[in-house]
Amino acid sequence: MKQIANTHLLFGLLFALCLFAGCKNETKTQAPSDQGATTQENAKKQGQAFLKDDEATPNVLDIAIGSEDHSTLVAAVQAAELENALVNAGPLMVFAPTNSAFEALPAGTVENLLKPENKDALANILKYHVTPGRYTKDFLKKFKKLGQANNQNVTVEVQGDDVFVGGAKIIASVPAGNGIVHVVDKVILPPN
Repeated sequence: MKQIANTHLLFGLLFALCLFAGCKNETKTQAPSDQGATTQENAKKQGQAFLKDDEATPNVLDIAIGSEDHSTLVAAVQAAELENALVNAGPLMVFAPTNSAFEALPAGTVENLLKPENKDALANILKYHVTPGRYTKDFLKKFKKLGQANNQNVTVEVQGDDVFVGGAKIIASVPAGNGIVHVVDKVILPPN
């Protein structure tokens, strides 16, 4: 009889514990009615690239975003979802084509690359514009080629004081918190 009473007590405690845990869990997962459901766009915008502060030295992505001459590059980075890669600690060296460099591509090329189904091809092209390191234009004169983020090499040529990377001329350089941005006059297309 005593054993039956202990069993009933044990089951009663388990039932109460389950009831308590169920109520507690329901309270945590229930969202207030004035909060909207998380959209797919908000779910994608996660990671270091979307954290902002006003005190840090701008990273390579911040520099591109802040430049009117690089809006096409920024749109391409966003379409390829590479924002987080450009804000990592680096150091990164980014060869940033200007809007006019993208405009010089054959008609329809940029629009085609920005389509979701071409995300991988676009990412490959953009990664061909990035290499590890923080080398000034003058220091780049010592190189014959660079290993890019897409595991391919790009040639470096020097003509007088000008430096060309993959045929694109470096026309300006901007130091960044996580590397350096070299502004170039052409889109550098990978061989593969």
